[in-house]
Amino acid sequence: MADGGRRQRRAFIGSFTAAGGPGILTATVAPDSGALTVVSGTDGLADPSYLALAPDGHTLYAVSETSEGAVAAYRVSGGKPEPAGRPVSVEGDGPTHLSLYAGHVLTANYGSGTVTAVPIRADGTLARTASGVLRHTGSGPHAQRQQGPHAHQVRPDPSGRWAVSVDLGTDSVRVCTLADGVPAVHREIALRPGSGPRHLAFHPDGSHVYVVNELAPTVTVCHWDPADGTLKPLTEVPVLPGAPAGDAYPSGIAVSPDGRFVWTATRGEDVLSVFVVEPDGLRLSATVPCGGHWPRDITVSDGFLYAANERSGNVTWFALDPTTGIPRRTGSLAVPAASCVVFAP
Repeated sequence: MADGGRRQRRAFIGSFTAAGGPGILTATVAPDSGALTVVSGTDGLADPSYLALAPDGHTLYAVSETSEGAVAAYRVSGGKPEPAGRPVSVEGDGPTHLSLYAGHVLTANYGSGTVTAVPIRADGTLARTASGVLRHTGSGPHAQRQQGPHAHQVRPDPSGRWAVSVDLGTDSVRVCTLADGVPAVHREIALRPGSGPRHLAFHPDGSHVYVVNELAPTVTVCHWDPADGTLKPLTEVPVLPGAPAGDAYPSGIAVSPDGRFVWTATRGEDVLSVFVVEPDGLRLSATVPCGGHWPRDITVSDGFLYAANERSGNVTWFALDPTTGIPRRTGSLAVPAASCVVFAP
């Protein structure tokens, strides 16, 4: 137990091995300061850029963001992550995100514009082959970035009934189910042409969704109806107080557990944006430096915000003001080509 009887938690950090990253790192989390301390790691998987934990915290899943595209499982009950079987092909190019849904690992494959379902066995290991692949179709007005579909995220909604995939190339969000283990589109919702949706996050009330748009750069506030899997765009809010000097490249998005604040990261500006949740949408209240360069993803845990800064090679953490939501930088950990941080339950 940590000081004061609080349990010391663990975190797992993903990185790009092709850019010098260490693979997957295991770190302890100081309960009072949020500080990360690396205790072990494994470098056996190429470019494990995004991670997801099983609900019991004993198995970690990682994408291999390569043109050959794979997903792997690791036992993390002890200290060092240990492979639980061989990586499984996702039959897609460049998986950028994964999540657990209905007994499967789902991956969003950016290069091929697909979503893949890989069955999870009862012991947490992965089946040897994918059970099905959903191919997105469509394009957008951005000549370089939207010539075809680019699935960037897939995750379940809070009810667990639906899986929601975000496609930067088609300016749309697809609400899906699994039919005999194959992802199937229930409904596709169009966002503003050229916005380039990248990731989304659900409000704790289960009826609002915030979509961060990479090409805009904005957040689209949506109403979510879990009863019939309907997403309705309501308004769009800039992530910056003024126009960026060049392409801004927003990346990650997180919502506070109490639903009062939303945070985004913007790579081209190296900033974190703070939004206050209001009845009719979001209000941008502040921006602060991310503590590095190119914040690829952000995570909120136990009153702290963590930014994985890919190009500066560090993970920074911030104490969150409970009244304003404004992050105050309190520490940093060197992690070359850092891409994400996830926390054990």
